[in-house]
Amino acid sequence: MKTQSSPPNFSKSTIAIIWIVLLAATTIIFNSVLDNINNPNKQLSISINEYGEQEIVLERNRYGHYVASGKINGYDVDFLLDTGATLVAIPEHIAERLNLKKGQRFQSQTANGMSTSYETSIQTLTLGGIKMNNVPASISSGMTFNEILLGMSFLKHLKLTQQGKLLTISLPE
Repeated sequence: MKTQSSPPNFSKSTIAIIWIVLLAATTIIFNSVLDNINNPNKQLSISINEYGEQEIVLERNRYGHYVASGKINGYDVDFLLDTGATLVAIPEHIAERLNLKKGQRFQSQTANGMSTSYETSIQTLTLGGIKMNNVPASISSGMTFNEILLGMSFLKHLKLTQQGKLLTISLPE
């Protein structure tokens, strides 16, 4: 005679815990996918091109922007490359975390209108293997997003070449 086995009998609290774990795992995976869509340049490597220049290659994100991970004064940050920004522009909430000092107050023109900003200086800014010291920057009170605008006070020292969805940044010797 064959005995039929019945499925396990779970309590309501066990079922609730299983659902919570599944939802948490799904959320973590989904956030990771979104983060990679926004910043496909988390791990930057530097190479030497045929002219002997150090270079990094950035991939454009799904929204058409070049976002890359880097460091300010040793702290991990995300940069949004912005050739329209005169200075490296740091949202005030990030500047506080980085312990940057506010200098002279000034008004700046942004895509969203006028904004109050403060002069500051970045001791060390690193993008891939490219490192610069004493980079002029601004602390912007009107910026609420979590990327730092990597403006021309840093980019003007580099050679930028865009081809298709890739941006090659090199440090001329």
